Amino acid sequence: MTKKAFASSADLAEKAQTLEVLDDGVYALTAEGDPNIGAVEGEDFLVCFEALATPVAAAEWLAKLREHTDKPVRYLVLSHYHAVRVLGASAFDAEVIVAHENTRALVAERGKEDWASEFGRMPRLAKGADSVPGLTWPTLTFSDRLTIDLGGDRGDLVLQYCGRGHTEGDIVAWLPRRKILYAGDLVEAEAALYTGDAFHRDWASSTLDRVGEFGAETLIGGRGGVSRGREAVDAAIAQTRHFLDTMIREVGAVRDAGGTLKDAFDRTHAALNDQYGHWPIFEHCLPFDVSRLWDELGGIERPVVWTAERDREVWDQLQG
Repeated sequence: MTKKAFASSADLAEKAQTLEVLDDGVYALTAEGDPNIGAVEGEDFLVCFEALATPVAAAEWLAKLREHTDKPVRYLVLSHYHAVRVLGASAFDAEVIVAHENTRALVAERGKEDWASEFGRMPRLAKGADSVPGLTWPTLTFSDRLTIDLGGDRGDLVLQYCGRGHTEGDIVAWLPRRKILYAGDLVEAEAALYTGDAFHRDWASSTLDRVGEFGAETLIGGRGGVSRGREAVDAAIAQTRHFLDTMIREVGAVRDAGGTLKDAFDRTHAALNDQYGHWPIFEHCLPFDVSRLWDELGGIERPVVWTAERDREVWDQLQG
């Protein structure tokens, strides 16, 4: 059997980016399974959601956005701490960088290690890696909810913590008047879940319940296409939950039977592959997903820090 290339190291083809205007002054950039990014216009300012992996990559997104608006970026909202979501922040020249308080703690605890890990796993996303000036630090944090008045008749943008999920610091951004939700990596629409820093049982239950309670009619997940209409939104949440529930069931069964981590990976891969195997980054994510869930079900409450070295060890053990 041919050995699989490490993570996404062999995925070097450019992905087509699509800027979508979801409503007046509401934008999303999707890219064939690469990280999504968005922006919302206030009366005389912008709120941007996510920052991409490098300032060079972020500047390309901002150039597309500037075809629609020249308002300055007042707020840059980061849904969580992962490097490919945050290290492009300096390109935005934002007055305020907003994140959950747990996200700031995670940057302090494991930000440097995550930077090396993610750039090694996904080198194509690290365009202009030498343009990153350092770790991205939030300048404003909150614990439960933060509301931004968009001014004029634009209403509010509500930033909400829904509980532990993809990480212990994920937030969503909600436009109540438009019923549009930026869900970050708590929901993926036809893209595989990365759960290497997750709290699977919380995510699959109470956290996704809270995401569903918004009643969004448009949802922008962390990867994949925009979900339009309640049926599509509910389907994206449901398939995210099903992916998690399947993992929990299969890894738990192997653990209960006294099997090994490799047994758990093989069984989980077989259970998910038919439905999800064709989705972007499925093969990349699954070894790290199963490893974290194995730890979690074994009583390791918080995720073990991923390093470039640990990445390779787990990959060789499970995908080698």
